[in-house]
Amino acid sequence: MSDHSRPRRLTLSLCLVAAVTASAAGNHEAGLVRLPDHYEFDAKLSTSFQANAAGQFPIAVSFDFPAGAYPTVSTWQLDVLSPKGKVVQRWLGETPLVGGRGTHRLAWNGRDGKGSTLEAGFYTLRLRAVPSVILEDEKSLTRLERAKRSFALGREELIEQSYDVRVGNVPSPRMPVFAGLPHGAKAHGKFSVGTQSVVASTLPYTIYYGNLHSQTNHSDGGAPVSSCGGSEIPQGGVYGPSDAYAMMDTQAGGDFLLASEHNHMYDGSTGTNTSASPATANNLFASGISAASTYNAAHSDFLALYGNEWGVISNGGHLNLINPDALPSWEYNASSQLIGSVATIKSNYADLYSVMKQRGWIGQFNHPSSSQFAIGGVGMAYDANGADVMVLTEILNSSAFSTNTTETETGRSSFVGAWNILLERGYKVAPATNQDNHCANWGLSFRNRTGVLLANGVALNQANFVDALKARRTFASEDKNAQLVLTANGQVMGQTISNSGSLTLVANYASAVGGTAARVQFFEGVPGRSGTVTQLFEGAGTTTITPTEGAHFYYSLVTEADGDRLWSAPIWVNQGTAPTDTTAPTVSASESGSSGTISLSATASDNVGVTNVEFYVDGVLKGSDATSPYAISLDSTTLGNASHSLTAKAFDAAGNSATSSAFAFSINNTTVPAVELIVNGGFESGKTGWTATSGVITKNRTYAGHAGTWKAWLNGFGSVNTEYVRQTISIPADASLPKLNFWLRVASSETTTTTAYDTLKVQVRNSSGAVLATLATYSNLNKGSTYLLKTFDMSAYKGQTVQLHFEGTEGSTIATSFLVDDVSVK
Repeated sequence: MSDHSRPRRLTLSLCLVAAVTASAAGNHEAGLVRLPDHYEFDAKLSTSFQANAAGQFPIAVSFDFPAGAYPTVSTWQLDVLSPKGKVVQRWLGETPLVGGRGTHRLAWNGRDGKGSTLEAGFYTLRLRAVPSVILEDEKSLTRLERAKRSFALGREELIEQSYDVRVGNVPSPRMPVFAGLPHGAKAHGKFSVGTQSVVASTLPYTIYYGNLHSQTNHSDGGAPVSSCGGSEIPQGGVYGPSDAYAMMDTQAGGDFLLASEHNHMYDGSTGTNTSASPATANNLFASGISAASTYNAAHSDFLALYGNEWGVISNGGHLNLINPDALPSWEYNASSQLIGSVATIKSNYADLYSVMKQRGWIGQFNHPSSSQFAIGGVGMAYDANGADVMVLTEILNSSAFSTNTTETETGRSSFVGAWNILLERGYKVAPATNQDNHCANWGLSFRNRTGVLLANGVALNQANFVDALKARRTFASEDKNAQLVLTANGQVMGQTISNSGSLTLVANYASAVGGTAARVQFFEGVPGRSGTVTQLFEGAGTTTITPTEGAHFYYSLVTEADGDRLWSAPIWVNQGTAPTDTTAPTVSASESGSSGTISLSATASDNVGVTNVEFYVDGVLKGSDATSPYAISLDSTTLGNASHSLTAKAFDAAGNSATSSAFAFSINNTTVPAVELIVNGGFESGKTGWTATSGVITKNRTYAGHAGTWKAWLNGFGSVNTEYVRQTISIPADASLPKLNFWLRVASSETTTTTAYDTLKVQVRNSSGAVLATLATYSNLNKGSTYLLKTFDMSAYKGQTVQLHFEGTEGSTIATSFLVDDVSVK
């Protein structure tokens, strides 16, 4: 540690000591110091998925550090990353923590740091924050200089949060047809708050929605919302497990809830109560098991679970024991009696995993951080027993101390980065999102739910539920009305499958309330590699790949139009050598419509998988589609009124292809006589219809017109000048292949054959004069003695009002004249 880092660390430590001492002395300021098990620093990022009506993204960064007494601050950096990962905007801040908390609000205008407009796409807001103290000798430094020191010294406490936002108009992804799985509450005849059943799917599962992380008065939860400011004194809350189950069931409309009580608070303290009675602790645990059993007996459509949150934050990490049958403990009273029933070693995760495996317990990593769950000094170290018993990890939680009861809590923390590390280390953990309720608002603070897939027809009980969790059949959703089920070659998520050849991944998304997907992404990684999870594909809900030989995992992420996100469980794939595929696909073609926009369709299948289908009309390729159902739309006016022939050609991953039989169809569009859109195209009425530089429209006889006397004569002075002639036209949306025709002669005294000194630009501009396209540029190099016909397609501007603009620019010495005549658009 450097000489400078020592006083900063000492100062921060003294702030913490002062806070703890004040609390122990009874001078507890509400929210300043909670309990030793909640001393971790936390940071949250909140914003909207897309800009508001004013074009702004409102942003809030909030910080929570219960041990952070004055003068602790949060030093933070907020970056906007482009789709390619480049930083395009950055803010740096130092937010004082008052009562252990602080918030800073700002707005982003959707532009880069120079104020330039950004390309449409998905941009990432990334927050990085550490707790710090500004020393006297640092107040003269710039904020950037202090931030560099703070981040270097606080790297162990660094919190990173990110959220993707949509900038501009981004096309929605093409999603597969998915009716959705039935919801368990509906299947059991229960009235559901906010979640309705969807039409049954072919997948043989039923979804149950709930939360797997909450506290009651058996540990540090259960305070009424009106007086709740954070963790309660152990066993000091008002409400117990039965109250929590009833609230989640009847008010929040959930299907299950786990009361996960801190295992080291059954002695009534946050430390070790050396006078505690083991019998009292074990009886309290037994009463929780009994409360869950009693509630389940009276409510067959709800599952009450009672378990423990094991561990401490400092030098540890919290994890939930979902199905313990006895109280695990590391604490002993003065008589050397275990204050519990099952001996475990504090912060020894290898030992705990071994105990869990012996007793048949399964677990969930809670709000994980990369430095936690250490074995041999390595955070999140792989352990074979741990990989067997740890089935879930939290990837997003709403605020643990929220008092919100309208499902609108904005404070949320993401742990996707930690999940990716666990997956790469070799843990087979499915995602969960919970509320970690400490106040009496179980299930009510936000809309997030963990979705669990039980086999159709089985009872909702602990045994079947635990089996589903062991199978890793879950998804995590910020929207309790939506679902996401990943399949790989038809196999449902959570499994480990063997595969050879191609692999088709499908993100099956459905919403019970009409929600839509704005974005879908697939991610891939290698278990045991300890590398980096990367994005595999985005833009459609289906993708087909051929993995390399070896082990892989894949999961999907769907972002809804309102910004809510859903993460699927991974599917683990052991890829072998693919046999040679010599079987061609089968394909048939069809067409619908005889005028306007028609549809070209194909039905294709293959023994492995179809990768692409091409559509040919009269032997000419018109387009292709790589996703079933295979179809494209075509403007039939490009074909002409006649009989035509459609064929489809299908391909598979091995390069095999097959062409369908011809499908005959006819086009019969009503031919609308072409209407001339240009007024006075031959200039014979002088300036009528045109706007031009003075003298450009002329009947001067130096150069003849193409037909008639008048024409537009631009330049020809032999000196620097710019002249123009233009006309505004409106092209009907139903115009059939509108074309621009005009006659041009270039007369020049220039002798060069290589350099364009003088130019004429033919442009299409919008009604405000902004250039939409430059159709052509002519110069002295195009000189000649006759007029030549020029033709351009104007179909791109159908339905628009545009300016047809001719602009001549001449150099300083030798004359070049640009003569335009008989202009027509029809």
